Amino acid sequence: MRNSAFPVLAILAVIIAVWYAGAVYMNAPWQRDVYARAGTEASPIQFVKDTWAQERPVLPAPHQVAEEIWNTTVEKAITSKRSLVYHAWVTLSSTLLGFIIGTAFGILLAVGIVHVRSFDMSLMPWIITSQTIPILAIAPMIIVVLAAVGITGLLPKAFISTYLSFFPVTVGMVKGLRSPDTIHLDLMHTYSA
Repeated sequence: MRNSAFPVLAILAVIIAVWYAGAVYMNAPWQRDVYARAGTEASPIQFVKDTWAQERPVLPAPHQVAEEIWNTTVEKAITSKRSLVYHAWVTLSSTLLGFIIGTAFGILLAVGIVHVRSFDMSLMPWIITSQTIPILAIAPMIIVVLAAVGITGLLPKAFISTYLSFFPVTVGMVKGLRSPDTIHLDLMHTYSA
């Protein structure tokens, strides 16, 4: 355990150190401007502290991000639109709805493909081709087109989840429904199953 935890902690420490250094670098021009307008000079240590404590930094320091996460998850009411818990629920609900619709659609397609030969010949190539389109390219188009026809809110996001989930369900069920041997099917007929 100790041997496996040390490299992970070392990498995490390096990432945080680079993040803090990046925060100083990215926030330094604005801090220099603040000092120039005030006509003051600061020691290097005070300068670094001030770049890590800006109200609206270009790159927030890790402690500022942790503080904001704490404020928006614990200190805000769950029903507040500024709460991360509220937004996590919105994301989860649209994702689950999309996965349920995608699973049902995938099962229906798989049953149709296995039992109707023309579905197999006509739909399966299009189902496979549908996965060559990057979701980052099609997601904005889905949102815009559905909003143009008056469908907004949860359903456009759920449709994207549906698009992502129907393919593995369809392909997996087609493979599973075609995999039993003839002897196994005869056994099920014998049991009237």
